[in-house]
Amino acid sequence: MVSGLGRRKFLLYSSAALGTSLLLKACADGETSATSGASGGEDTIKVGILHSLTGTMAISETTVVEAEKLAIKEINEAGGVLGKKIEPIVEDGASDWPTFAEKAAKLIDKDQVATIFGCWTSASRKAVLPVFESKDHMLWYPVQYEGQECSKNIFYTGAAPNQQIEPAVEWLLKNKGKKFFLVGSDYVFPRTANTIIKEQLKALGGETVGEDYLPLGNTEVTPIISKIKAALPDGGVIFNSLNGDSNVAFFKQLKGAGLTPDKYPTMSVSIAEEEVRQIGPEFLIGQYAAWNYFQSVDSLDNKQFVEAFKAEYGEDRVTNDPMEAAYIMVYLWKQAVEQAGTTDLEPVRKAAIGQKFGAPEGPVEMYPNHHISKTVRIGEIQADGQFKIVSSTPKPVAPIPWNQYVAETKGYGCDWSDPNKGGKYKKEKA
Repeated sequence: MVSGLGRRKFLLYSSAALGTSLLLKACADGETSATSGASGGEDTIKVGILHSLTGTMAISETTVVEAEKLAIKEINEAGGVLGKKIEPIVEDGASDWPTFAEKAAKLIDKDQVATIFGCWTSASRKAVLPVFESKDHMLWYPVQYEGQECSKNIFYTGAAPNQQIEPAVEWLLKNKGKKFFLVGSDYVFPRTANTIIKEQLKALGGETVGEDYLPLGNTEVTPIISKIKAALPDGGVIFNSLNGDSNVAFFKQLKGAGLTPDKYPTMSVSIAEEEVRQIGPEFLIGQYAAWNYFQSVDSLDNKQFVEAFKAEYGEDRVTNDPMEAAYIMVYLWKQAVEQAGTTDLEPVRKAAIGQKFGAPEGPVEMYPNHHISKTVRIGEIQADGQFKIVSSTPKPVAPIPWNQYVAETKGYGCDWSDPNKGGKYKKEKA
């Protein structure tokens, strides 16, 4: 799909997200089947939506649900999928990882959904992964993450580290300084991301002067700010991978302590337009974020997306990267299902590889490693809560799930189109 389509064509021909799955269409005994699909005599195709609508992650995940619902509404208004309407079944993971696993199993076994769109944190994704693998079902995951994973049962439409974290570090080294303090929430994504960053800094001549973590949802940020001031008395880079409402306290106290962007530029990888809106732009002006999409992207496809979202949810609302990745994955799934001619897992999985879409962020393509190509952008937060794009790659960057800075995964790749390679294989040296 190419950018610049009119709204009508955008709705009729765009598609995509979340293919895969056994719409475990009720066997007589109520059990699920790994090959049955949604192609029976019913008028709808059930899909699951699984995100945190309550708890510390609700600040971010509620808007992702809205974006997925918008895509489903547009697809249904344009005729649905295989002549059937999509019926979303929404479950609340409640910012609790065992709850995510429980709800995933419920959606698959009881609701017999064709696929599930869900999760934000890597902790929630890791919690549900055994469920999807044991049941051979399918998750579409819309958020940037730490990589070091390549599952047959997941399609990832957020950034791999080489499409967000690594370019952000390179940009900071070139433009802002070589001394880094790393701060994050205490779970798998920030810790793994910081492992990558530390190895990257070693390789590129930077220095990690400090590293600290907060339990997810914790707002006691004063000790971390004190450590930053002690480690960087003359200023330096703060790389922030806090998630959820910990960011509210962090940025308010950061400004209150006088750690302003001119001396302490902060690069965030989980702060986007919605978080800026809720924290307050006045606490964030001049700080940075690395994403693949910003609401300020100047393209016809993005203008259509922003207009559609505001029309649905209010003119005061904003769009952001995870929302956009969630929106486009529903269309990618639709395209894969229609190419396969069924919602059955294996045909959809195969059809999903190679799907292209003219996304609001720019053109994307699903690679054999179940990740998509993405344009990398660095944005500076403005007074109106929007991002001024200060850096952008000239074309989409191919995804690399297994990190090439970390010794344990250097030289490894993932290719689900080749059964001899699969989720992790040693690449031949060029």
